Amino acid sequence: MHLSDPYNLTYKGIYAVADRKNELVEIMEHSSCYGGSAWALYHYSKSPLVIKSRAVGDMMRYLVRAGNSPLDLRSSVAAAGIESVLVNEKEIEITYSGLGGGGVGATSCRAYANGVLRCKISESGGGKRASGTIVVPRRERVLVGIDNTDSKEVGATWTLAHNIADAVDSLDHKYISHTLVQLYPVPEKTQNCVATVLEFACIGGAKKELLAKIRKGLLKYSVSDETGMVALSDFDASALMEYSRLCRSGMITKELTVKTAEENGVLLCIDGKGIIGALAALPWFSRNDEAVVL
Repeated sequence: MHLSDPYNLTYKGIYAVADRKNELVEIMEHSSCYGGSAWALYHYSKSPLVIKSRAVGDMMRYLVRAGNSPLDLRSSVAAAGIESVLVNEKEIEITYSGLGGGGVGATSCRAYANGVLRCKISESGGGKRASGTIVVPRRERVLVGIDNTDSKEVGATWTLAHNIADAVDSLDHKYISHTLVQLYPVPEKTQNCVATVLEFACIGGAKKELLAKIRKGLLKYSVSDETGMVALSDFDASALMEYSRLCRSGMITKELTVKTAEENGVLLCIDGKGIIGALAALPWFSRNDEAVVL
């Protein structure tokens, strides 16, 4: 056995999206070792800057306030955390600190992750307190709702949506999450009446290219004449929750869907009847366990 770097385990990727005012940031860390990331999630949740934290599959997600907040690290109780999150129009700078193994996580494990532009880290390991600063591109969240790509004979929308998202995944438009959203079982349904929302973290002008690629893939592989694709670039989609609850509890019209989309800045990329469910899926991004319950 030969381990080239036995005391380092690099995260698969670290990405961060900011709101329009650069006041809120969601840091998304793609884990290489869920055990270590679960430990970090517990301790980082206690950082004053952290508003909310959760694990979605192997992605650790931290909703944080931008700013500085020095940490009072204590062994075993509050052994690591997020100390600083600074945002400008192009980049986000994140500083982590930790004790012992938490210091290794705060430095070398994160410094060389996919998506990191540059880093500055201290010596870590043993009983040391260590700090690491990484700089990542400032990204914007892009949500894509998809419905009605299949028929009673062929396909499933959720599989096509994932396969297209996986195919277009890149560092400029990173594929973050895929969520199935249960809808009201209307008579026209194929079988289970489920829409899909895809979440991407995009850099700068990559959104237009991303949407064009997804649209092209849907038009090529969909077997339905009523395919719907909608897109929203925003930090969240909570303004659409009332519409979504209507769609998940009864039948609604396409006219209401178009009106709601226009009022909330949602793009209608493919405007078949599937836009009804596609729009309803948007506010449930990354809320996988809740979204499947009608």
